[in-house]
Amino acid sequence: MKVAIYSRELPEKHFDFVQELFIKLLSNNIEVFVFSEFYGFLKHKIDLNTSLQQFNSHTNLATVDFLFSIGGDGTLLETSTLVRERSIPVMGINTGRLGFLSTIATNEIDFAIESLKKKEYHLDTRSLLSLDMEGNPFIDYNLALNEVTLQKKDTSAMITIHAYLNGVFLNTYWADGLIIATPTGSTAYSLSCNGPIVLPNSGNIIITPIAPHNLNVRPLVIPDNIELTLKVEGRTDNFLVALDSRSASIPVSSELRIKKSKNEISLIRLSGHDYLNTLRNKLMWGVDKRN
Repeated sequence: MKVAIYSRELPEKHFDFVQELFIKLLSNNIEVFVFSEFYGFLKHKIDLNTSLQQFNSHTNLATVDFLFSIGGDGTLLETSTLVRERSIPVMGINTGRLGFLSTIATNEIDFAIESLKKKEYHLDTRSLLSLDMEGNPFIDYNLALNEVTLQKKDTSAMITIHAYLNGVFLNTYWADGLIIATPTGSTAYSLSCNGPIVLPNSGNIIITPIAPHNLNVRPLVIPDNIELTLKVEGRTDNFLVALDSRSASIPVSSELRIKKSKNEISLIRLSGHDYLNTLRNKLMWGVDKRN
């Protein structure tokens, strides 16, 4: 078995866990590949076994069986740029806060390794959104797991976004921006802007305005077989476009085409874990907070 490890820089309190994780993987005769920047960060902080290997690109993962993301949901989102079309299953080990995507606790790592060895796990397939436009700044990887977001670049004037569904005019949004979210992203930025929670694999795309000028403009759920075209106007020369955590400045008057991608990403779900349980726990449904 071959496992790749991806993470950002971690607080010191997690160093012992990372050391323990490497030891347990190697003791189970698992080949371990560590993201080179993370390896460099750890080099003078923990003892790194000489059998650990390094990788620095998605091109180095052709033979990897699983990818472990250590951190929060933001860290896991970045793994989609490494997995790409290879469909490598991703397991999120949560050292962050909320953890909608990174659902494996650090104290479950023995159970997780054993489950992978015995193939006693489930794969949750999540849809991705693709962004196409002239002069695409995301040409290297134009997919998003959570959302594609358009936002005004400056703090003053809002932007105007004309939206079309399969070429048919939907609405003009006068707002600070617009969020186009997958079901996975429904519990992220879209939720904080009063967007609906949509279950994974429900076959939908969510359009959520950010601080709209017209208060009767509400979030909209559409089928994911529709291509969304957005044309932007504004008083400034540029606006911001973000694919999950990656962002770029785009000229006003650009036309963006967003649709469901043919690619997908697979998240590892262990026995005893399910989305509804995660939803209840993370949003504290049913918890009496009055006292």
